[in-house]
Parts: sequence; C-alpha cells; structure tokens
Amino acid sequence: MNDGLFKKVEKKTSVNKNMILSLANKLQSGNFKDEKILNEVITELSNLTGKEISDEKRAKIINAIKSDKVPNDVENKW
Repeated sequence: MNDGLFKKVEKKTSVNKNMILSLANKLQSGNFKDEKILNEVITELSNLTGKEISDEKRAKIINAIKSDKVPNDVENKW
C-alpha cells in the first residue's frame, strides 16, 4: 500500500501507519479464519479509533473475513 492511503486512513481515524502495520503483522502471523485473532484486532482497532462496535457488527465483520467476502480493492474505497 502506498503512503497516500495511510495518510487518508490516519486523517479519518487518527490511526497512524505504524499502528496499521502492527495490526497487519498480527494478522499475517495469525490466521484470518481464527475468531480469537479477529476479535483481538477488531477490539484493538475499536480502541485506537475510539469507536465502539456492536456485537452484531463484530459478528458481521468476522463472518465477512472468514467467508472471504472482503473486497480486494480496499485502497479504492477511500
């Protein structure tokens, strides 16, 4: 990913590039299908951004990731 994307994310969320890369590393070293890891990452992102995630939304996010329903062109979503 390019620095432009990181800057857009940081501007919208106050989450800097290092935090994003740290979370990405956690996911790379873990298993995208492991609900425990996904829950940890979602919780960490929620805490970093100061935005709460309902149990229903958390379940939808985890289900989308586990079902490979996450778009490949996330960079173009911002």
